Amino acid sequence: MASPLTRDARGFESQFATNHLGHFQLTARLWPALKQANGARVVCLSSRGHFFAGVDFEDPFFQQRPYDKWVAYGQSKTANILFAVGLDARGEAHGVRAFAVHPGGILTDLARHMSEEEVRASIENSNKIEPLKTVEQGAATTVWCATSPQLAGKGGVYCENVDIAVMAPADATIRRGVKDWAVDPKRADQLWSASEAWTGVRFNP
Repeated sequence: MASPLTRDARGFESQFATNHLGHFQLTARLWPALKQANGARVVCLSSRGHFFAGVDFEDPFFQQRPYDKWVAYGQSKTANILFAVGLDARGEAHGVRAFAVHPGGILTDLARHMSEEEVRASIENSNKIEPLKTVEQGAATTVWCATSPQLAGKGGVYCENVDIAVMAPADATIRRGVKDWAVDPKRADQLWSASEAWTGVRFNP
């Protein structure tokens, strides 16, 4: 999260490569097992950081535009949600459902690239929305998405606070709910095709 600009061996910006492309590749490799599970769920860990940016399909890896660590992070978190939307659309017929999750504001080593001043500001901003959570509280929504019978027959949704999130208004000033750009099926399909091209990994139907 919010790391300096680095690139993987393929030249992909590291936050996008780590937070989205690696998960895309892993899930593709697990796809045969997921289909055989007769009711698998895939939970994608996103965050309200997706409010910072949608996916820039013109320059996702900051080869032309100036690098901004928060825009890069937000783009990767939006990609997590779009991946859940795309995976659920492809997996429903096989009994595979996908969910995206915001765990909440939690102080962990994820903030290792942030200065003390940035951490303090982040805590203050988070507390304006809801109090910081413990690690256990933060895990609750992930566990709920993975196991709850309340979500039977559902998928392709973004969840927070152990519930399906509401849509955020276009003019929202508080990062609560989910932005429309993160759950748009057309953008999910666009990201899916691009991710297959970038990684060379394809899901077999």
